Amino acid sequence: MPPITYESLRNWEEIDPARHPFAWDEDEEARLGSLVRAWVPPVLSGMAGWWQGEHLCERQVDAIIRERYGTWAWGWNWCYRDGGPIGTWISGPNSVTTPDETAARVVAALLEWRQWLERTARRFAELAPPPDASPEDRSWHLERACVRLVTHALDSGAEGGWHGQASILLCWFLTSSGMDRADAARAVDGAIGGRFKSWVTPERTLIDSVGEDLAIGLTGHAPYQDHRERAALEDLHDRP
Repeated sequence: MPPITYESLRNWEEIDPARHPFAWDEDEEARLGSLVRAWVPPVLSGMAGWWQGEHLCERQVDAIIRERYGTWAWGWNWCYRDGGPIGTWISGPNSVTTPDETAARVVAALLEWRQWLERTARRFAELAPPPDASPEDRSWHLERACVRLVTHALDSGAEGGWHGQASILLCWFLTSSGMDRADAARAVDGAIGGRFKSWVTPERTLIDSVGEDLAIGLTGHAPYQDHRERAALEDLHDRP
């Protein structure tokens, strides 16, 4: 399978679970488990062998998953240690053990990823500005969406590289509403501007500033600041 580039991941159409049905049942779980077990080495390489067998197993399983389910499944092994949301799979050296245990971890990680994508899609729908929103209202919605999606990345458990997840989430959110992928990437990169750092939890004021910069850059209007009139919507958006 060809490698997936960081830039190609910014297109929500390739990831959106609504566009990519996922049929899952006991038979499919058994079939995937069988395919995984076939690539688990009978003797692990371990540290002495530079985990070559474990790395090979993970690469082959990744190819199987992407070929079987499509591009959307690429993040099944995007571990929290690398800025992703996945906790059930760490890496080949850490997660490849016996055939049965490895197969169970792969299945759990794939389902964890799919569930995370579905929650993310629902979040996008909740945060999207109404189609008839004025520029001022649209700016407010975009600012609040940015703040919440950055916080979503922070709360996912991601460690190093969490800001990469935040950037991807924001690009997905903007392209989910029809924005061109290149335009979305420029808007997000311009708003973040290197202000988020790996392994560093940003101050809320910094997150708010990034949200405001994104909103102004996209609409030309500062977000409407009086949130009291939008208390019900604020409460809805703040629900986990």
